[in-house]
Amino acid sequence: MQDKRPDPDRILHQIQQQEADAAHVRGRLKIFFGYAAGVGKTYAMLEAAHAALAAGTDVVAGYIEPHTRPDTLALLEGLEQLPPLCVEYKNVTLREFDLDAAIARRPALLLVDELAHTNAEGCRHRKRCQDIEELLALGIDVYTTVNVQHLESLNDIVAAVTGITVRERVPDSVFDNADQVELVDIEPDDLLARLDRGKVYRPLQARRAMDHFFTRENLVALREIALRRTADRVNRRAEKGKDASAGYYTGEHILICLSSSPSNARVIRTAARLSDAFHGRFTALFVEVPGTRELNGESLARLRGNLRLAEQLGARIATVYGEDVAAQIAEYARASGVSKIVIGRSNNRRGILPRPTLVEQLTALAPNVDVYIIPDNLPPYRRHRRAPPERLTPADTFKTLGLLGLSTAVALGFAAIGLSEANVITVFILGVLFVSVCTGSRIYGAAASFFSVLLFNFFFTVPRFTLQFNDPGYAVTFAIMFAASFITSTLTVRAQRQARQSSLKAYRTEVLLETSQKLQQSETQDDIIRQMARQMQRLLGRTICLYLADGKTLGRPTVFPAPDAGTDTAPYITPGEQAVAEWVFRNNKHAGAGTDTLPGAKCLYLAVRSQDTVFAVAGIAMDLGGPLDVYDRNLLLAMLNEFALALERQQAAEARNRLFIQARQEQLRANLLRAVSHDLRTPLTSISGNASILMGGPELLDEKKKQQLYTDIYDDAMWLISLVENLLTVTRIENGTMQLTLEPELIDEVAQEALRHLNRRSAEHTVTLAVPDDLLMAKMDPQLIVQVLINLTDNAIKYTPAGSSIAVSAQRSGETVRVEVADDGPGIPDAAKEKLFEMFYTAQAKRGDGRRGLGLGLSLCRSIVEAHGGQIGVRDNNPHGTVFWFTLPASDTPSAPPQNGPAVLQKCVFSDFA
Repeated sequence: MQDKRPDPDRILHQIQQQEADAAHVRGRLKIFFGYAAGVGKTYAMLEAAHAALAAGTDVVAGYIEPHTRPDTLALLEGLEQLPPLCVEYKNVTLREFDLDAAIARRPALLLVDELAHTNAEGCRHRKRCQDIEELLALGIDVYTTVNVQHLESLNDIVAAVTGITVRERVPDSVFDNADQVELVDIEPDDLLARLDRGKVYRPLQARRAMDHFFTRENLVALREIALRRTADRVNRRAEKGKDASAGYYTGEHILICLSSSPSNARVIRTAARLSDAFHGRFTALFVEVPGTRELNGESLARLRGNLRLAEQLGARIATVYGEDVAAQIAEYARASGVSKIVIGRSNNRRGILPRPTLVEQLTALAPNVDVYIIPDNLPPYRRHRRAPPERLTPADTFKTLGLLGLSTAVALGFAAIGLSEANVITVFILGVLFVSVCTGSRIYGAAASFFSVLLFNFFFTVPRFTLQFNDPGYAVTFAIMFAASFITSTLTVRAQRQARQSSLKAYRTEVLLETSQKLQQSETQDDIIRQMARQMQRLLGRTICLYLADGKTLGRPTVFPAPDAGTDTAPYITPGEQAVAEWVFRNNKHAGAGTDTLPGAKCLYLAVRSQDTVFAVAGIAMDLGGPLDVYDRNLLLAMLNEFALALERQQAAEARNRLFIQARQEQLRANLLRAVSHDLRTPLTSISGNASILMGGPELLDEKKKQQLYTDIYDDAMWLISLVENLLTVTRIENGTMQLTLEPELIDEVAQEALRHLNRRSAEHTVTLAVPDDLLMAKMDPQLIVQVLINLTDNAIKYTPAGSSIAVSAQRSGETVRVEVADDGPGIPDAAKEKLFEMFYTAQAKRGDGRRGLGLGLSLCRSIVEAHGGQIGVRDNNPHGTVFWFTLPASDTPSAPPQNGPAVLQKCVFSDFA
């Protein structure tokens, strides 16, 4: 047989083709529908293909069933045909549709015969309808054929009419969602005539078919079913096209109960047809009882098959747990608003005493719900259960022997004080109860029941200390004692089993609730992934692989090995496994182990999605454990939904933050442009006006007037330079390109360098520098700290009257150096202090030169100081004035002596102040 393992090259090639076709809309599906083979479906499809080819459409025959029908084969002439895919299976070469070749050819219209065909093992998909779905997703139109007996919901009806169960079936959703269905119809008598003339099958095969399936009665019934199904599809599409405002709503909710019964498939199909007829919701409820986990063999396979069938027919799967099946169904029906329950009437009979059937119990527990009973004509079946493992351990054996010895000793004590035999028997029954509670196997309870009878006979019946007895009534006593002990043991074991099941259910529910809480508390994607993997491992106990999607690409896998699986995770991240995960991401479908797509993978891959967006792909290792049970599967899907919501919420938060930052940046740009356009006008007008006077008639001006004009031009130019310097620094801070070079520097030298670059108005003020410790050092970028000191000092000069005193001081305070710039001016109002360090905030001050600041200086100072790890602030200076202060990290290590003076900015830095 061909290797079933995923071929990464083939899958990745197909994914690349999908990406290349991303701009295409979804392809259109046309189904040629008939009621039996030979009605002319393939012939009609080929005729339609020739018509499309004549109209200029690129048509390719992907796969046409090799019929021995000359008229049909003649229509293949003139059509391009893809070679079939040859698959070796059990020493037989099978011819299959080559999906990858069709994707590589990528025609506008592809012909694929036999929609319901099951592919051979080794193909990517198990069903041909899945191949066609993948082609439609790539934007390729498809023509295909199918007969009425292949529709899933009609399978039991066709089987009842013809007596033949069709194995190859297709979900009704494929048929109902087709863009066009063309019914190919001929009279049954004409079809029988075609069969008789050998136009459908070879003569011997045709005669056999006419004697069995192709009887006139069968064909008439099948034709009626096909016509009715086609009409139902038309009505259903008409209902979908109705305006939602029309108020059409029935409120019907159909419920069925999943089981391992062979007739359960018929119940599911009947409920699906009812749901379609009533346009209602459809739910498949699975009641997990304590014996569910003991199912094996055919019963377990039927249960999983019925679950998959319900999903294919559009049912929502729900799971509850309880011992009383009828009570659980009725309770769910009341809570979910179920209006109709569809159940099967089983031929199985249990027990000797009559008891109410499931139908009678449901009628009593849910009297307001309509109950539809589907007869079960199949012979009674036996549920295949695997006996739970009986663990015989030395510890339990010693417990049993000790409790039996203790019971015997107590019973002997009771007998010694004259108590009756009834009390003695009660002691032994109590001992059996304790044995059942304290041991882990039912064998111990049964053994304790048996040996209790022997011990009672040996010690308490005449003749004593023998296993004989004289009174024949003791035989009844022994029987009653054994029955009571055995029943007590059985009920105790059952109670223990139910308690374990209840604990397991509570644990699963706790995992689900905890998952929701932990994901809501996670703030980053890494936290979300870790929490999700941990919760999935708590639920399943398997190795988990998570692939996080980033836009249109799927990231590398993050593997979380199971606690008992070792550290070898290489088999789960091979190129083939990653290719399957990539396929799931691109197609938004499940694939891998346990599915019909790429089943040879080691992991089951599930898309973590919200509607049509795939946020991640989760892989669950399936090679070391069995398939997931229904309850775990439903909980896992619920957890993945929470996972998707968490990722969507986190991505939405990031998008909001990006939009907020972008809006803030746009606002800053707008404020900056508005401020610059306003504040550049005054100095530029002054420069151009003064320059024009000097150029127009310098001989008319005296020397003092010329010097005044030169000074004004210089001051205005320096103001513009300082503005540009601050703007450049702000830009570097906003873009994150400002690199700090932190070195130990002397505060005294940096402060002196800053005071040397004050503007000419500093002569009108008394500026002093006080650094008591000449060797006081701090870690800093000297160029930027010089700019901070210039800004703060020149700010004090601008906002204080002439003759004011300005004091610059620095002193050590613990592990920091505190630098202060104090003035004795009018001070700053408390309301303004809160906004001083905001960008573009400017205080209202009287300026004689007509210029104002842009509000960048103090904001720039705060950014520089905080980048150094310090703090900045402002306070009042008693009795009046203002003190600006900031801190820097202190340092006791001197830096290397500079080559050309202090390690400070060598060029002049000017400021624009708030």
